[in-house]
Amino acid sequence: MKREIDTIMLPLFVPGDRPDRFAKAVAAGPDAVIVDLEDAVAAEAKAAARDGLADALPAMPAGMPVILRINAAGTEWHEADLAMAARLRLAALILPKAETAADITRVADRCGCPVVALVETAVGLHRAVEIADASARLAFGSIDFAADLGMAHTRQSLLAARSALVMAARIAGQPAPLDGVTTAIKDDGMIADDCAHAVELGFSGKLLIHPAQIASARRGFAPSGTETAWAERVLAASAGGAAVRVDGAMVDAPVIRRAEQILARAGRKE
Repeated sequence: MKREIDTIMLPLFVPGDRPDRFAKAVAAGPDAVIVDLEDAVAAEAKAAARDGLADALPAMPAGMPVILRINAAGTEWHEADLAMAARLRLAALILPKAETAADITRVADRCGCPVVALVETAVGLHRAVEIADASARLAFGSIDFAADLGMAHTRQSLLAARSALVMAARIAGQPAPLDGVTTAIKDDGMIADDCAHAVELGFSGKLLIHPAQIASARRGFAPSGTETAWAERVLAASAGGAAVRVDGAMVDAPVIRRAEQILARAGRKE
């Protein structure tokens, strides 16, 4: 199950109190389905949603990693969520409002599966490296983070936070983190552009909230034809091992590594 978390790029949220949507979410073709017990479920419906998962999750189509987002530590629903999650077979849990390594370790020990730490507060960002060390992967709750700081939810305002999370994941030896959601559901251009921005900063995936976002997100994370062609030229020119120039620029080990990363994103091995 750890391998699934390492490779997940575009997981799709589905409300935990809507089991009728679980199979539809799988059929949409995301890289994983996140069954959400937190923001997508009203307070008065959380207990019923939790109770229904024991029957609904085993009935989901096989072959799709299932992640469960539980309620945050310190909330009235957290302990019951953990008790239920420990009885399920899950690819991972998402812990929202992650702020301490101790909480992540406790959740992982209780549930016996990897924990994705959703960083959504200033405290969580301040402790990003230790949180990354304790978790299987980081994800960015950008909307909650902006609200916590009373800041605009824009690329410019969130640039420092996004970069800090990418750095923390790298220091911890983790896969690159998952970026936060784009609230626009059917604006294909915005979704693809947000994903391209995430790639530019070093993210390797994004949290999705609607099946209509999947195709645009995949397009945004894929390298452009120009990037792919450049990477192919670099690797072809450097195959002999001697120092070379490509497009007027010197090719050395970091440039070759970048070319390899681009072709890996394209799903090709050179």
